[in-house]
Amino acid sequence: MIHQHIFASPKPGWSEAEFQKYWLEVHAVRFASKITQIRRYRVNTRIPCAGVDDPPVWNGCAEIWLNNEEEQLASLQSDAFIHGARMDEPNWAAFWNTLALDTDAKVLSDDPSGGVRTGIKLITLIKRRWGDPVSQFRRRWAECVAPLLLEVEGVGRYLQCTTRDSLYTLGEPRFDGLQQIWCESLSALEAAVHSSAFRHAQAHLCQIAEPGYIHSLAVEEHWIIGPGFRGT
Repeated sequence: MIHQHIFASPKPGWSEAEFQKYWLEVHAVRFASKITQIRRYRVNTRIPCAGVDDPPVWNGCAEIWLNNEEEQLASLQSDAFIHGARMDEPNWAAFWNTLALDTDAKVLSDDPSGGVRTGIKLITLIKRRWGDPVSQFRRRWAECVAPLLLEVEGVGRYLQCTTRDSLYTLGEPRFDGLQQIWCESLSALEAAVHSSAFRHAQAHLCQIAEPGYIHSLAVEEHWIIGPGFRGT
């Protein structure tokens, strides 16, 4: 399954609040959700968080789940996308500052108690060190960095998303993946990112990633389609 992430920011003249409200109440409901190939759809709106990128590069991130490349292509050729979602984008988003990244997702840790379900999380985009093989980066990320993040107090769930291999066939993708960590609350997330354990994990991340290409976004989740899969 393709786990796509789309990062966006407001069009000129719009505040972050206006941008997020339109995305949630208009674009997501009236347009994007009408694309039938989308199995699940979630909009993550940025929330200010001490210790996280400010000003942010983006002000929100959508997550879209599609079965495969064939259905993804069909979605991009659909009337709902071409004459709906795509045409609506300039009404609220700065299209020149939009990033779409197709990934393969793997849950490395989940909260068995179901406690971390508040929808407060930190999304971090990552680019490997220049010249390092993709396979080496992925291995060190999974084996060296992820375990350190799982030791951070307050982190209840961890998702690692690697950029799909197909994006390397014609060039170099802007990022090699992203990670998501969930906390019980905004205050718990702020405490986590200020902890020595988190700083230790970040130091190891900087050994395998370009420090200037690590971007974090604290967000609150909003399900548009889901959390179950549409059609099941």
